Amino acid sequence: MKTGDQVTGEIRSDAFEISVESDPRSLDVIHADSHILVLNKPSGLVVHPGAGCKTNTLVNRLLYHFPELRQVGEDPARPGIVHRLDKDTSGLILVARTSHSLQFLQKEFKYHRVEKTYLALVAGSDLAESGEIISPIGRHPRHRRRMCVNLDTGKPARTSWQVIQRFAGACLVKIHLYTGRTHQIRVHFYDMGYPLLGDLTYQFRRNRKKLQPHPRQMLHAWQMGFRHPFSGRKMGFEVDPPQDFISAAAREAGIGQEDGVSEWKRVMAGPLMDKAMDKAATVSAATPPIQPVTKQ
Repeated sequence: MKTGDQVTGEIRSDAFEISVESDPRSLDVIHADSHILVLNKPSGLVVHPGAGCKTNTLVNRLLYHFPELRQVGEDPARPGIVHRLDKDTSGLILVARTSHSLQFLQKEFKYHRVEKTYLALVAGSDLAESGEIISPIGRHPRHRRRMCVNLDTGKPARTSWQVIQRFAGACLVKIHLYTGRTHQIRVHFYDMGYPLLGDLTYQFRRNRKKLQPHPRQMLHAWQMGFRHPFSGRKMGFEVDPPQDFISAAAREAGIGQEDGVSEWKRVMAGPLMDKAMDKAATVSAATPPIQPVTKQ
């Protein structure tokens, strides 16, 4: 070949077909109907297959217990997936079971009609009682796998917070997410100088290689409110954090080892928190997870 040569060819459409295997491991199903699923995702679980992670994702498990999801959406690696959580973030995630539900919920997320509230443990005890961050987020100009506050090319991002409990070296914070940029909460709090406990990516340089007492970033998708795609009824869900988050909060509060429920009640004891969610529809993580009994 030389400069100016014309090259022709044909790309087979099936070259891009992706085969996603099903995985029989369990799901923590908080709510299920014929239109949607609400799940409690554990930390350490990737949401969908991608480069370097083809198996043991949430989607692999969904396809075993709800195989009809293969027909939902155009991306075979993300059937029914409306939004994502980071691998090491725990908590509520919403899945569409029909194409109509997927399209409806995608629009609800796009126009910021879905209410998302998180719990986080952040470093530092002098964080303001409440506040709002409006800073655009984009790719880091040098470290391309990381995001940053980028005033030149970033997309609008808005986060608000309220301190629930203040400890000697950290705060337990309730965070409301108005937009859904990649790593938004982690980036915004790191940029303010209050990185999440356990986060090695968005962390002060001096702490990135230190042995951390926390197994992951201490971030949990706590509450979610949205309109049901079929009935239009407002629905709200709440799920308590997993044991690793509770233990980290208890350790910061100086509370001794107890069972998870007692630890969490003691950590949360104090200022009353505003729970504007529809309490009639909330679900606690203390309720035993609903396991699909048979393959559908």
